Amino acid sequence: MKGQSSTETALLSLLDRARQAAHHAYAPYSSFRVGAALRLSNGEIVTGVNVENASFGLTICAERSALVRAVSQFGPEIRIEAVAIANLNSVSSPPCGACRQMLSEFILPDALVIFPSTGGDRTMAFVELLPLAFEPGSLATGIRRRGGEPGSLATGIRRRVGR
Repeated sequence: MKGQSSTETALLSLLDRARQAAHHAYAPYSSFRVGAALRLSNGEIVTGVNVENASFGLTICAERSALVRAVSQFGPEIRIEAVAIANLNSVSSPPCGACRQMLSEFILPDALVIFPSTGGDRTMAFVELLPLAFEPGSLATGIRRRGGEPGSLATGIRRRVGR
């Protein structure tokens, strides 16, 4: 596409992967089919879709589905460089608060996020979407991200239950 930067081209390609993924969404209750694509710092692209459940609270969004898949495939050290979200309903659908919070543990702050918005697709840096994330540092003093380290939440729980 003439006049587009390599970043724009890469984002549009990622958006296309999200649209393709949306066709696999399981949305029998809302018919709101969403796909997400994550570009990881290792160059891999991982997709996910929303999966609904009759117990609506158990529904998982496409962004979290992709994130869980990325961690399952590549481990907890992954870093997300870009996110694309698409739906088959032609309506605005920025990432919900739960998805933003989950992504915050793995995404680079300046990672671009492209999503359907009123008037067309919108692109923003992740830090603009969730400027005040609840981070591991928000937890009690001495708790670290990885379980088992001295002072970690997991270690504290094991001490309380006598392990």
